[in-house]
Amino acid sequence: MPVKVVIKRKFKNPDIPKISQMLVQARTNAMHEQGYISSETLRGCENPNEIVVLSMWEEKKDWDNFKDCSTRRELEAVFAEMLEAPAEAVVYRMGMGAP
Repeated sequence: MPVKVVIKRKFKNPDIPKISQMLVQARTNAMHEQGYISSETLRGCENPNEIVVLSMWEEKKDWDNFKDCSTRRELEAVFAEMLEAPAEAVVYRMGMGAP
């Protein structure tokens, strides 16, 4: 069953060109992974330092595999240095079917 992953990051002093480049790299990495479907990036209207990435995966296990891969962990470590607080990632199932 497809899942959507919501990753919320709140940046200290956002270097938007650098963040944009990193997000493109993260998306490129994800595109090569089993089960990746799509993603989109949102920037807060009320708080432009807040950036949310929504990604869709065929199954939760596909996201879990990508979440734990070394290329993602390395990029997340760079993001972490730029954040006010740790990134929040939440996984949601599509629809109201059984878990």
